[in-house]
Amino acid sequence: MAGVLVALLAAAGGAAWWWLRAPAAENFSGVLPVPPLPPRIDESPDYQKCLAMLADDPAGANVFADAWEATGGGDGAAHCHALAQIALGNAETGAAMMEHLARQSHAPDAMRAAIFDQAEHAWLIAGNPGRGYGAATMAVTLDPDDADLLVDHSVVAATLGRYGEAIEDLDRALRIDPHRTDALVFRAAAAREEGHLRRAQDDIDRALAQDPEDADALLERGILR
Repeated sequence: MAGVLVALLAAAGGAAWWWLRAPAAENFSGVLPVPPLPPRIDESPDYQKCLAMLADDPAGANVFADAWEATGGGDGAAHCHALAQIALGNAETGAAMMEHLARQSHAPDAMRAAIFDQAEHAWLIAGNPGRGYGAATMAVTLDPDDADLLVDHSVVAATLGRYGEAIEDLDRALRIDPHRTDALVFRAAAAREEGHLRRAQDDIDRALAQDPEDADALLERGILR
């Protein structure tokens, strides 16, 4: 799921390299963190209907979710309501709703971690990486062996200048999945920020051996050169 959620940051463009300065809420691209695959927090028809409305009718989804939540819609209603708020440009409100849901839900830890991860990205959209870091930390605490969550945590840690911590996250992610080119490139950038240029070059060489056309790896190699 976390890979899909990174699309929330697409509006950041190339600014600040991979540390992805969060787009301001008014520049939100409209790409929502709707999970395309399980786990989902609800499998009811109302949940499916609400999620389906988000892209084309976020105001309608917001009204639907609000009414559904008021009549006992539970986690599914709360989740869709938070997503609708983000779609309407209220990223801070949506992020806070996501965090509340993740804390209060009795869903499995992996699902709660995924919701905290969504909250992280919403906080970045809202321009609050500090709150995003807190949400990302909760996500990896609940599901410490999810490589996607570790990569996301590394991004927000680096956004705050915590490059050493980002490297630790990426070390763990690469132990879980050694073939993640993105994690190699991110670790190279963090190592460069820490002044470890030889280590950064080794990671870029490894990344390009896996994917010679990876644009981010080529960019980072150019920076190193």
